[in-house]
Amino acid sequence: MISVDPKKMAVADVYKLLIGSVVPRPIAWVSTISKTGSTNLAPFSFFNAICSNPPSLLFCPVNHPDGREKDTLVNIRETKQFVVNIATYPMAEKMNQTSGNYPRDKSEFKEAGLTELKSVLIKSPRVAESPIHFECELTQIVDIGDGSAGSGHVVIGKILMAHFSEDVYLDGKIILEKLQPIARLAGTSYSRVTEIFDLVRPQIK
Repeated sequence: MISVDPKKMAVADVYKLLIGSVVPRPIAWVSTISKTGSTNLAPFSFFNAICSNPPSLLFCPVNHPDGREKDTLVNIRETKQFVVNIATYPMAEKMNQTSGNYPRDKSEFKEAGLTELKSVLIKSPRVAESPIHFECELTQIVDIGDGSAGSGHVVIGKILMAHFSEDVYLDGKIILEKLQPIARLAGTSYSRVTEIFDLVRPQIK
């Protein structure tokens, strides 16, 4: 067993160990709009569901190497809203294109050739090509770290409206084989769901 002390390591090296160990990670493809009307779209793999009452999600944008906050986070601080779109295998290349560090006034929708779809209850647009969208209202942002490189933020949102393509939705359930979700691994690697197995939870008397 090899033991390491994160306090004695470079931030980048700690990050590599984390993303190589905590796998696979689902991807939140988050779309936002700034207070001046500029749209933004970016993928985040520190992402999960929280609970169903109220239905809530979280994702965690990490600061740039120079300590700057991601445009997504800046927009959410300004508008208190965002959309989580689910990234799928057919959209993998376009999703990756939106991960680039574009200037704040450039829309990743346009750069990746994606379609902005108007949301029902909020101003942030949805990704028309994604089969699942969650319109979210900001609940809370928990800032972790001192704001330098590697510091993060837990963004918690309440789902106000959910949208599902008829191709992936049946009788209140999601058809994973149709959804084709992808997940983040380490480095430039991703995975997709190609094998599913079931385990029945034990009934403890």
